[in-house]
Amino acid sequence: MAIILGIDEAGRGPVIGPLVIAGVSIDEKGLDRLSELGVKDSKLLSPNQREGMFDKITSTAREYKVIIIPPKEIDSTLKSRSLNLNWLEAIKSAEIIDFLKPKKAIIDCPSNNIIAYKNFLRKHLKNKKTELVLEHKADLKYIIVSAASIVAKVTRDREIKKIQKSIKEPIGSGYPSDPITVNFLEKNYNKYQEIFRKEWASWKNINKKKKQKSLKDF
Repeated sequence: MAIILGIDEAGRGPVIGPLVIAGVSIDEKGLDRLSELGVKDSKLLSPNQREGMFDKITSTAREYKVIIIPPKEIDSTLKSRSLNLNWLEAIKSAEIIDFLKPKKAIIDCPSNNIIAYKNFLRKHLKNKKTELVLEHKADLKYIIVSAASIVAKVTRDREIKKIQKSIKEPIGSGYPSDPITVNFLEKNYNKYQEIFRKEWASWKNINKKKKQKSLKDF
């Protein structure tokens, strides 16, 4: 029975916390079991629904693998002359494919240039014979990618809860569009260094503004 793998990410845009990439593999017959569980794209489910589905997915799957990429590694990638966020995702996706060894891997492609992304990903694969299917919105089209999206999103939410637990004030969702996150960033941009993505415009803008204000005060 052919093994199919779905890969998706969560936390690409936040200024706080990690980027999470998850892969879920299953045999073709198992796709029906995922459907019976009510698996769908994580964005179509509430946090409680996703959390409740996490253990069901991971116990139904043949195997799964999660890679958590911390802010420091994201910043290093963006400072690199040869890498960007898309290439980082491709490299980590190749790691997941090589670990889970599917016949086919279906990936929610983060790049507008699917062909270039696919070629870069294949270059980093040990098994060049793995069939690759890369599409935009694959998490909506393929239930195995939907399953991966739930695993990635729940893992990311749990990481944010860990950060929140260690900090005694609200941090919000971590996204620059969240007023709670913006307020927290304003007050703590230089305090909790390890949780912020300092190559993000939202962090850089506040850092620049604070420095200019300090110079004026001086």
